[in-house]
Order: sequence, then structure tokens, then C-alpha cells
Amino acid sequence: MDWEAFSTLHDGLDREGPGCADDVRWAVGMAGTHGEARVLDAGCGPGADTETLAHELPEAWIDAVDLHAPFAAATAARCSRFGPRVKAWQGDMAKVAGPYDLIWCAGAMYFLGVTEGLGAFRGMLTRAGRVAFSEPVLLSDKEPPEVHAFWSDYPQITDRAGVEDRIAAAGYRTLGTRLVIGAPWEAYYAPLERRIADLRSAGPSSALDAALKREEAEIAAWRAAPDRIAYLLSVVEPA
Repeated sequence: MDWEAFSTLHDGLDREGPGCADDVRWAVGMAGTHGEARVLDAGCGPGADTETLAHELPEAWIDAVDLHAPFAAATAARCSRFGPRVKAWQGDMAKVAGPYDLIWCAGAMYFLGVTEGLGAFRGMLTRAGRVAFSEPVLLSDKEPPEVHAFWSDYPQITDRAGVEDRIAAAGYRTLGTRLVIGAPWEAYYAPLERRIADLRSAGPSSALDAALKREEAEIAAWRAAPDRIAYLLSVVEPA
């Protein structure tokens, strides 16, 4: 990956994946997180969900970590008004000390694998700690070709039962699930489309042009089946 082209395209966007504030609120409620909880936003991107966590949990202490340093910096700036109870830094989300009452991981668990990621998070949880994460999911075993084309770079994708199997293999049980579909994806792709249009009008370099074409192809693939492409948001706890 050309990181300069990636940064030019992505840095400054509101979020780095599908989602919305309602997803965060639902997960916080399902997890029962409250009061002076310790929370980790694992793979925080530019901090959209970190900000929502800070609003929803006004007494919580929130850490946010992302491997891409500009995202961590953007999160720190975005959440500076919350003072010292929100901290963000560049780092490996699987190697944070904790312990945490809630680990929120939106659209980033696939970097580790569900079973492997939950295994890494187990040692970062308090005794009553819970994990909320989203994972690509097939809605049925007979999805149209457009859906399989969209997920062609993620051969590990499975259905709900497959996600549940991976959760159980990590020694967790599921408290609740929610589909991330439709509008939360538009909330990510629409600003990205506007950024692509702006960059094209400025005459992109060959490396940036290649990055723009990749993103355009992804957006077009999503628009071919927006009601069938989904994440499964799960709230889980060690069994």
C-alpha cells in the first residue's frame, strides 16, 4: 500500500468504516457499561466512535488506539474537550495493558481474526469486562454474486452461525447482536466519494489515482447490493 496516497485520501474524514452513533449507544446499553468505567476504542480511526463513547459515558475513562498515527492524532484532537479522561495514541490494539470494562472494536477485528482477537482481548478485560465488535457477515447461504464480489478480498467471511462459532471458540458467549447495514455504510462512503471527486479535480498523481480507483470500485460494489452487505455487531463476554 502507498501510505502517502492512503493518507491523502483518508486523513481528515469523519470515520474510517461503516457505523453510526446509534450502534455505539446500543452496544453500551447491551454491555451495561456505566459510571467510571474504563473503556478502550481498539482501532479507533479518526475518533468518531471515541467521541460518541465519551458523550454516552460522561464519567468513563476512555483510551483509544490505532496503528495509523495520523488517526490517533486526529482522535486526540477531536476529543481534547473531554480533558484527561480521553487519551489516544498510536499502537497495536492487541497489546494494550488494560484492564477495561468495555472494549469497543468497530470494523477492525478482521485484522486479528475473531477468535484470535477475542483471545488477545481476554487478558485486557476486568472480571466483568465485555467486548463489542463488528465483523463482516453473510446474511444467508445464498447471497447474490454482487455480495461475494464485494467481499472477494475477505475469504474468511461467514454467516451469523460462523461468527458465533468463532466467538465460542475463543471462550466467549454472546449477549446480543445487531446488523450494521444500509445507512451506516452510506455515512462512510458518501464523504469518501466527495473526497475522491475533490482529489480528481486537482489532478492526482499516478499512485493517488490508483488509490482512488480502488476506492471507487469498492463503493460501486457496495452500491450494487447495499441491502445485502453487512457487519454483525456483537456484544460478548468471557464464558
